[in-house]
Amino acid sequence: MSGRARLTLCAWAATLMASCALLPLVDPATWILQAAALLGIQSGVGALTRRVPLARPLTVAAQTVVTLMLLTLTFAREQAFAGLIPGPEAFGHFADLLQQGTDDVARYAIPAPLSDGIRLMLIGGVLVIGLMVDTLAVTFRSAAPAGLPLLALYSVAAGLADGAADWLWFLVASAGYLMLLLAEGRERLSQWGRVFGGAARSGGGGSSPVAPVRTGRRIGAVALGVALVVPLLPLPAIEGGLLDSARTGVGVGTGGGGTISAVNPLVSLRDSLNVDEDRQVLSLRTSTSDISSLYLRIVSLDDFDGTTWKPSKRHIVALPDELPTPPGLGPDVRRSEVRTRVSAADWYAQDWLPMPYPPSGVKIKGNWRYEPVGMTLVGDHGQKTRGATYEVTSLDVEPTAQQLEDAPAPPGSLKDQYTKVPDSLPAVVSRTARQVTKGSASDYERAVKLQDYFAVTGGFTYDTEVEVGTGPDAIARFLRDKQGFCVHFSFAMAAMARTLGIPARVAVGFAPGSPQADGSVSVGLKDAHAWPELYFEGVGWTRFEPTPNRGTTPPYTLPDTPGSTLPDLPQASRSADAAPSTAPSASTSCSAEQKKVEGCSGALPLDPGQTDEASPPWYKILWWTLLGVAAVVLPLLPMLWRFRRRSVRLASAQHTASATGPSGVRDKERGGEEYTGEISVDAVPGEMPSRQVTEVAVGHVLAVWRELTDTAWDYGVAPDDALTPRKAAARIVRLGELDEPTAASVHRVAGAVEQVLFAPQPRAEAGLADDVRGLRVALRSRADWTTRLRAVVAPRSAVRAVWDLSDRWTSLKARWATRRANLLRRPSGQQSG
Repeated sequence: MSGRARLTLCAWAATLMASCALLPLVDPATWILQAAALLGIQSGVGALTRRVPLARPLTVAAQTVVTLMLLTLTFAREQAFAGLIPGPEAFGHFADLLQQGTDDVARYAIPAPLSDGIRLMLIGGVLVIGLMVDTLAVTFRSAAPAGLPLLALYSVAAGLADGAADWLWFLVASAGYLMLLLAEGRERLSQWGRVFGGAARSGGGGSSPVAPVRTGRRIGAVALGVALVVPLLPLPAIEGGLLDSARTGVGVGTGGGGTISAVNPLVSLRDSLNVDEDRQVLSLRTSTSDISSLYLRIVSLDDFDGTTWKPSKRHIVALPDELPTPPGLGPDVRRSEVRTRVSAADWYAQDWLPMPYPPSGVKIKGNWRYEPVGMTLVGDHGQKTRGATYEVTSLDVEPTAQQLEDAPAPPGSLKDQYTKVPDSLPAVVSRTARQVTKGSASDYERAVKLQDYFAVTGGFTYDTEVEVGTGPDAIARFLRDKQGFCVHFSFAMAAMARTLGIPARVAVGFAPGSPQADGSVSVGLKDAHAWPELYFEGVGWTRFEPTPNRGTTPPYTLPDTPGSTLPDLPQASRSADAAPSTAPSASTSCSAEQKKVEGCSGALPLDPGQTDEASPPWYKILWWTLLGVAAVVLPLLPMLWRFRRRSVRLASAQHTASATGPSGVRDKERGGEEYTGEISVDAVPGEMPSRQVTEVAVGHVLAVWRELTDTAWDYGVAPDDALTPRKAAARIVRLGELDEPTAASVHRVAGAVEQVLFAPQPRAEAGLADDVRGLRVALRSRADWTTRLRAVVAPRSAVRAVWDLSDRWTSLKARWATRRANLLRRPSGQQSG
């Protein structure tokens, strides 16, 4: 197998090994087989085009076109011409699949199901990374930078994974990258010849380049070992990150039903707080005549990290016909069955299903899954509440104050889970909780005193203009300023209850809506609300209402509770005399005037849908994507061109010094600036034609001289082509203020140029590339930071790229003019004959 073929195979393997880090994210993992096959075709196309050979840009273009056709054949066959050539419909289908995949990534927890959208993102991403790796490592023969796309691929997987087996996937990805580096090193060593081969093997006169290969393997093994050991050391770590929010939500179980994740429903609180128009979200028809306790619960937030509350990750199952009895509810607690028919607005798009708590049965069409711990329903495969109509059978639990007072201690496992508070929680929270509940004889009495403190006795005011606040001091600031809305009150009470050893969580949903003349109940956008739920054994999760002027006060915390000072707030009920309403009204404890002036709004972020705004067409997305890529890549082109030119010139010098001459002369008339043709790497000095050796030596030495003058140009010493090499070297030494060793290196290169230009038998000298590198180091050490930055990012010598294009265009026009003249002369010549 040739060195280039081996490098192609290693690039394919390295990409697949890095892609293995994505395997835990999706179930099943069969997509990796399809990705391997498509990636193999992509690599094969690259190998064939390089063997033709085609120019490097054409090789990359051919692979890109084939990759797009493969994706079209796999994902958009029906929308493409002949099932292979993509058109507008195919690109539109790609956009739809990517949007679906993005929604699924935000919705599902690990491992997510292998939907078409996620499969396109996985396979398409692997093919894009594979194309970049093959281009860098094989087409441009620079394997080291190929580690960047491999690192990007691994980082995405590591950022989303749970971290249990990160070390294994890092080991696999690192092994692939090291294998790629070793393959490139082996190819380079095979071209360098005996000069790096070391001593001859015993028993033979030949030499072998095995010593550097072994050294490279040892270095790679040590580096890999260090990379695996360092993360295990007790070093400072930075938690969180760009992808951390995507890991928040419900579900990490391992059951047959899968898992699901939804973003924290309190991310966009401020956006829905002070809406100008109170649009109707839900319309209800219920069997109960008293809707004061008809809260529509969406999700519970039970994971408290000191900064915010969010849903825990939990296992979900298929929706059962009958839901189980809610946890903790005993047989002696009074309850009644309530039937509610809910109709959601066409514009209201929510992943979670609003329901009265606790539900005992749900009838709904679509892809809905059940989360048993929170007793919530979550949309699956893009299912949302938009336009949905469903029936919920729920329990109206009516405990007495005495039952709550006499509640036994909760189970130890439940208490441990729901009374956790982080060490970062300010001490003022627990201190205030103890002060407010001082003298209480039970958890129930403490809970009522906390509710009284926020709603009546503590001097708190309801204000929708207060910032939500972030960080561990947010609750402490709220307790100090005593201004906020339902999120502040519910968060603070739940946190304080936990410090007292009372299991607590926060529920998010809608407060009771407003009865209408036709007997329905209208729930509006401003009825969105958050409230705390505390657990009492024998009753279960119990609602409290600490927010003043919002919702309804639970009856079990009113007059019959010893020591309670809460007023008996008016309860909402349907009235036959109620006038028809054309807009949703406020919650039962909030008047229409208060709702208009103060907002009386909860803080649930609601998705108003996209009914009036269509998604942008695919060609606009493609245009802006290309524009963004161009904005990033174009400013870096001079740096990349200069880096590539320097690598080619210095590598050619090293190859020439080893007398193997792997590169040929591109354009001798132009001074041998770059050499892209090839001479057999198997040739040895004694077998190469003398004329060919001479041309190679002249071309490569001149290339090193051009690199020397361009390096000086980048650092402010402009070239003067009118000077001889010796005088040009003296000028660079003088203007660059070089020290004696560096000046000697510059003159040595100039002497090599004169030797190959004027000596009867030109020959290349060893060490010229090191002389140029030494000059670059010396100039860089003497320059200020602005000069160093410009020399890297915007090198002056990069203007030669423009000159090269101009020369090539001129040469192309000349050849075309000659060919055209020959074609015009041919008929006259034939006629005269």
